[in-house]
Amino acid sequence: MCSSTPSESTPQTIVAHEVPDLARPAALFGHFGRCTMLVETAVYGFLRRFCPDYGGGYWRFYELSNGGFYMAPTMPAVRIRVPSNGFEGTLSADAAGITVCLFVFSHLSFQFSKDVMFSSHFHWLRDFASDHAEAAGIFAAID
Repeated sequence: MCSSTPSESTPQTIVAHEVPDLARPAALFGHFGRCTMLVETAVYGFLRRFCPDYGGGYWRFYELSNGGFYMAPTMPAVRIRVPSNGFEGTLSADAAGITVCLFVFSHLSFQFSKDVMFSSHFHWLRDFASDHAEAAGIFAAID
């Protein structure tokens, strides 16, 4: 199993902290254990699926004060098209990263339904996204 323990309490305001370069491998493994490569590969794959202009690149990693995690590409803006729900729009790299990670965590929560790790990460990130400046675009894309 790929396990992670949900945090006991959720603060009122959820804050994202960028993970320093040297701490990135430990942060990913700390959140996803032996599923680290699965998560990272899925995130890149979902962005390729939703953004034909994406050709790879450096991603920033963020840990959330509620226990969550997400990744965001380093692009000025990202044109996203989600065929399954008809969403088309341009999001900041941060909002696109949140969107893609929400898709990945949801997808993996069904694949690993006996483990709460991915559903917990989905809910932690969704809670953070609800206060994001681009919440309307994020939620339209994942609807």
